[in-house]
Order: sequence, then structure tokens, then C-alpha cells
Amino acid sequence: MALIAKSLNSTAEAAQEARRLASPIVAMGVIIAILYFGRVLFITSIIAVTIAFILEPFVGLLMRMRLPRSLASFVVCSAALLFLYVAGLGAYSQLAGLYEDLPRYGQRIGDMVDGVQQRISSLEEQTYRMLVPARQRQQEEEERLRAQQAKGKSAKKGAAATSMPAATGPGAIPEVRIHEERTAIGDYIQSHLSSFYQILLMASFIPFLVYFMLSWRDHINRSFLQLFHGEDRLIAARSMQGIAVMVRAFVVGNFLLGLLLASLSSVVFWAMRLPYPLLVGPLSGFLSLVPYVGLPMAAVPPLFAALGINTVPVYAGVVVAVAMLHLVALNLLYPKIVGSRVHLNPLVVTFSLMIFGFLWDAPGLLLAIPLTAALKAVCDNVKALRPFGKFLGD
Repeated sequence: MALIAKSLNSTAEAAQEARRLASPIVAMGVIIAILYFGRVLFITSIIAVTIAFILEPFVGLLMRMRLPRSLASFVVCSAALLFLYVAGLGAYSQLAGLYEDLPRYGQRIGDMVDGVQQRISSLEEQTYRMLVPARQRQQEEEERLRAQQAKGKSAKKGAAATSMPAATGPGAIPEVRIHEERTAIGDYIQSHLSSFYQILLMASFIPFLVYFMLSWRDHINRSFLQLFHGEDRLIAARSMQGIAVMVRAFVVGNFLLGLLLASLSSVVFWAMRLPYPLLVGPLSGFLSLVPYVGLPMAAVPPLFAALGINTVPVYAGVVVAVAMLHLVALNLLYPKIVGSRVHLNPLVVTFSLMIFGFLWDAPGLLLAIPLTAALKAVCDNVKALRPFGKFLGD
């Protein structure tokens, strides 16, 4: 009986240990599933929060001028929409000119691809001649000719067989078949039409979300803190303050740095007489801030615009200019503008980029670092989670 009781106790302990280990795994799986299937909702909300962080300093500036928060939020949101409208008009004018020049750019790209293919073919031919003896090459050429002749004879027989009329007689009507031509772009749009609709629907909520986040910020903070009691309320307040400081330092700092890089890139490309500098400059400047792959991505728009000139010095100048701006921004300007508030080690940053990139595609790469920084701010202020905060830190 004692052995049976001991075995039952060990079985119960093993079951409890298995449940204790399985609970975090199941919870993690549920969280990942929610983040994946609700990615449109989460991305929209986080983008609205990010824009609110960017616009909050302007709201505070207007409030110091004795304007109510609701009115200051409305003025700032209206100015932001007006700025986007003007920027959209400028981008549209640049894109219209680029659309007219697309055939010329396509011809340049086709010529470059043909030249590369010819060089690769000549290199393969030279390598083949160096490695394969002349007699073996002659035998292979004779076999290839015989195969082509046999293929030509079989094709003639097949053409003669299919050239017979399907129906004979004076009243026979030839068969007509209509094939509907489909394009790859049309198929892609048709297959992703519901996704486009969801994206447009969620994007239409962003201006309203930003306005309410700005105008109701104090009320939201007070209401959120009412959910906690005693010491937990103090911890929640510190966590919110830490998240605000860290995310604002990252978001606003990157936005200001992106504006600076966009302006400098536009001026440099205009000085180089590059086509469409007001379009490729901002694209190159903001793409330069993408982690790890920012430098090659920032070089793509100006290199594409340089096809209109198509000279080696222009290509080299574009690469050197983009590389210099990128290195100066990351090594000199980034620590001063963004500051030292975001303490994340490179391994954690890489894993966060991989995870959020897998869950949310391209938006996940842009939102991975601020989300991880916010998670670290929470871990630093909650006593039980401080070891995780140290693990995430540098």
C-alpha cells in the first residue's frame, strides 16, 4: 500500500509539473496566434500610438500657449493632415513624371540585363572551351545537330497531321475558341482584394484614433491607473512613464533623423542632377533607418533614378553619398538625437526583428524595436520581471 501511495504521489507531482510547464507554452502559443490573426488591428493601433507620440510635443507647445488640449489636438491633427496632403501632391507630381519615363527606364534595365547575360554566356563559353577537349566538343556538336534534325522531322509530321480540317462539307462551321487573357497584377489584386479592403478600412480609423489619443490622454492615464491599487498603482505609473520616455525617444528621434536624412539626401541628389530628387531623397532617407538592411534599401531609389543618366560616375557617386549619409547618421547623429534611453542588446533586437517580421511582415520590422523597448520598460519597473529586463538590456 505504501508503494502504491508513493507511486500515486509521484504521478500527481509529475502531472502538476507538466501542467506548470505547459501553461506558459500554451499561453505563448495563444498570444502568438492572437498577434498573427489580429495583425491588421494591432498594426493600425500601434501606428496610431506612434503618430500620437510624434505629435504630442506640438500639442504640449500649443497648450503652453493657453489652448485647451482638445483644441490643440485638433489644430495639430489638422496641420498634420494638411502636411500629408501637400507631401502627397508633391509625390504625385514626381510619380507622374516618373510614369512617363518608365519605358525609357525599362529599356535601360533591359539593355543592362542583356549585357550581363551576354557576358555570362561568353564566360561560360570560354570556360567550356578551356575545360572540354576539342574532339569531345565536336562529338557533342554532331549529336546536337542530329537531335535537332530528328526534332524537325517529327514537328513536320505533327503539323501535317493537325492541318487536316476538323469538319468537312459545304455547311461546316469552323470552331472558334476565345481565351481570356489574365495578367499577374490583376490576379494578385483579385486574390488580395479582401486584404486591401481591410487595410483601407483600418487606415481610415488612424486620424480619429490619433485625435482621441491626444485629446483624451490625461483621462486615459487616470482611468488606466484606477485599475490598480496600492503599490501596484505606483508600479503601473512608473511603467507607463518609462514606456512613454523610451518609445518617445525612439519614435520622435527616428522621425527627426529621418527628416534630416531626407532633406540632406534631396539636396545631395539635386546637386548631382539626379532625376526626381524630391521623391528619391525622402525615400532614401527614411529607408536608411531600417535596421540591418537600411544601407542597401536606401541605395535602391537613387540608383533607379540614376538610370536616366546611366553613367558610371553617377552610380558611384550615388553609392558613396548614400553610404556616407548612412554611416554619419548611425554613428554620430543617432546616439545624440535618439539618445541612450533605448538599451537593447543586438541579439534581442535581431530576434525581435525576426519574430515581428514573421508575424506582421514589413510593418513588423519597423515596429519591432519600439515594441521590444516598451516591453523592457515594463520589465524594468516590475520587480518580478526585472531579470527579464536585464536580459533584454545591453
